[in-house]
Amino acid sequence: MIWSWTYPVPAGVAHLNTLLISYGAIVPPVLGFFVLTFIFLIAVLRAEKNQTNILFAGICFLGAIMNADVALVNLISDKILALQIDRWTYHLFVFSLPLYIRFVHSFLGIGHRKWIEGIAYLFSLSLLFFISSDLFIAGFHHYSFGTIAKAGPVFHVFSAGVGFTVFYCLVVLLKGLKSADDNHQKNRIKYLIGGMGITALVLALNILPVSGIDMYPMGNFSFLPAIFLAFGVLKYDLFDMGAMIRQGTSYFILTGVLTLVYIFFIYLFNALFLASGGGHSLLPPFLMALLIVLFFNPLRDRVQKTIDNLFYRGKYDYQKLLEEISRDMASLLKFDQIRDLLLERTSSVLQLSRVDLLMLNAAGNGYFYQHAGNLCEEISEDGFDRNHPIVHFLEICREPLDKAVVHRQLHSLPERQTEVITLFDRLHAVLIIPLLSRNRLLGVMALGQRKSGELFVEEDRQLLMTIANQSVTAMEHAWAYEKISMMNLELERKVEERTADLRRVLEEKERTQVQLIRSESLAAIGQLVAGAAHELNNPLSSAYSLTQTTVETIGSWENVKIELRNEVLDDLDFSLREMRRARDIVRSLLDLSRQTQNYMESVNLSAVIDNALRVLHNQYKKDPIVIERNYEEDLPNVQGNFANLGQVFINMIKNAIEALPDRRGTISLTTRYDRLADKVIVQCRDTGAGISSDQLKEIFNPFFTTKPVGKGTGLGLYISHEIIKKHEGSIRVESEKGKGTIFNIEIPRNRE
Repeated sequence: MIWSWTYPVPAGVAHLNTLLISYGAIVPPVLGFFVLTFIFLIAVLRAEKNQTNILFAGICFLGAIMNADVALVNLISDKILALQIDRWTYHLFVFSLPLYIRFVHSFLGIGHRKWIEGIAYLFSLSLLFFISSDLFIAGFHHYSFGTIAKAGPVFHVFSAGVGFTVFYCLVVLLKGLKSADDNHQKNRIKYLIGGMGITALVLALNILPVSGIDMYPMGNFSFLPAIFLAFGVLKYDLFDMGAMIRQGTSYFILTGVLTLVYIFFIYLFNALFLASGGGHSLLPPFLMALLIVLFFNPLRDRVQKTIDNLFYRGKYDYQKLLEEISRDMASLLKFDQIRDLLLERTSSVLQLSRVDLLMLNAAGNGYFYQHAGNLCEEISEDGFDRNHPIVHFLEICREPLDKAVVHRQLHSLPERQTEVITLFDRLHAVLIIPLLSRNRLLGVMALGQRKSGELFVEEDRQLLMTIANQSVTAMEHAWAYEKISMMNLELERKVEERTADLRRVLEEKERTQVQLIRSESLAAIGQLVAGAAHELNNPLSSAYSLTQTTVETIGSWENVKIELRNEVLDDLDFSLREMRRARDIVRSLLDLSRQTQNYMESVNLSAVIDNALRVLHNQYKKDPIVIERNYEEDLPNVQGNFANLGQVFINMIKNAIEALPDRRGTISLTTRYDRLADKVIVQCRDTGAGISSDQLKEIFNPFFTTKPVGKGTGLGLYISHEIIKKHEGSIRVESEKGKGTIFNIEIPRNRE
């Protein structure tokens, strides 16, 4: 005999079971409603109302309404009212088709397919005439899982439109994913396909049970891809929702959890203790209020920590990494070492494709690149100056900067926004980290794409700012240490410098005495040449005049043999030519020996070079030396001293002649006018032996010469350098041993 006991089931428990069975079918759409409402509220509460965000919010709103409709149809016992609610919902939901197409176009920047959007709007408008009739929704199907609308003939037309819209938008998004070259854009499209794309797809599958096929409506699980989309929005700020998402998420989830717990507690209390008709009690609300007061803050902190771990944790140990970097930086005393450590650790930990460091220059007016090994790819040599708007922006915001923040914060200043975005593109940067010291921007780290394709999450930004602040402190310590070290070295040099100064003074005194003696000799020679030239000029002038008169007289004779007459004329013409040449030489000597201090004469440098060549002609006329003259026509005059400039070119040409091996070669003299700089440029190029790099450094020093003893004083180029300096010009020399020498002289056309 088998005994059995049957325990009476309390009426409250039976009621609870009935509730659980009844409400089990509506849990998925309710979850979908909450998730989509959450994303909708985030988009609506955004400060910046751009078209993409508004369309995104609209789609989330329609999705939330559709999930609410599914839940209400199963909850409401009055099926006439349920049918009216269902039809009211579809009055809005039919516009999800053009809204979804327009959103995808706006998101991908497609502006040439307005006709598709127009057709979609017309299609949705045409459906409004049928939604309130049985042609669209004819009633309800009652399945084991619950109640769902019964499709009419027009609903199948709508279903075809839904299928086309979902297929078209997924194809367009996949093409956009393939063509995207930016990790941020790729991640946005991926999460959009995984979130909104699949949400639309599973909602479209509701067409099957609506059409009479006995299967659970897959659209009820639209909350799953919606959660995937919410994850992307939270973790990667996909639609630039900002930091307010992180702060509000914990309160949203916590409030929702407490509300559900509160409802469940009330139902449980009523089912177990009040089902017997004990009336209402204030005890449950009082107890729940007390629990909320006691546990709200601990629960909030726990939820916030869970959210941070889920959405904002990176793939590294935050505290351990900071300890390692802090320890390593504390042991470094050189800027280069700190720079290399900063860039190497940042690049390796975050797996960056590139990372560049730009630091404030010594003048404090601009930022230039700091290289570290092979971490940097080919980059522009130019950084940016202190007046760039990004400097002020970073000094005010004091936080990592990306393009999304730039668009959000500078949308009212389009010119500055464009400048900052252009700098991002030029630096190939995705994220810029400021290096700040006492509200002054010392530099920036420009971070490129991550090799993994992931985006920078909140923890990455916090880590980078902490590392940047520690790096600035370490750099300032290094600079202070370097300054102290330099001061110590400077102090140590003082004794040696004093001894060296005394030695140099004595040597300079001796050289000055020798120079004075030589200067007096040169001055005396100059005066002698000037006097001789003056004395020669008078008889030459008389002889030239007399010869010219004789030529004219003989030319008028008629009764003389032609042959004799022509022979005499030829001899006299030759004499005239030679006297003209002698006169030109004497004139050049006089011009070049004038002892004036007037540096405001109008001087043609081509003429000065010709005078110098006449004076030096006797030194090279018997040698195979080719003189090439390349003068610019209409060369403008410069303000200067004719005689002093002549001395410069005599020294330059004479040195070129003496530098030619075996006095054989070519000397090229070129003059040209640089209109942009408003300078006249003279170049003397020879094919001589050249000058070694060691000698090149001292070539303009006084008494330095490469010539044998007794062949040169070492003052020629020194004096030439000083003369050009007085003309506010410059003289440069380029030479290589065995390949000749080039002298470049630049003189401004107008002196200040």
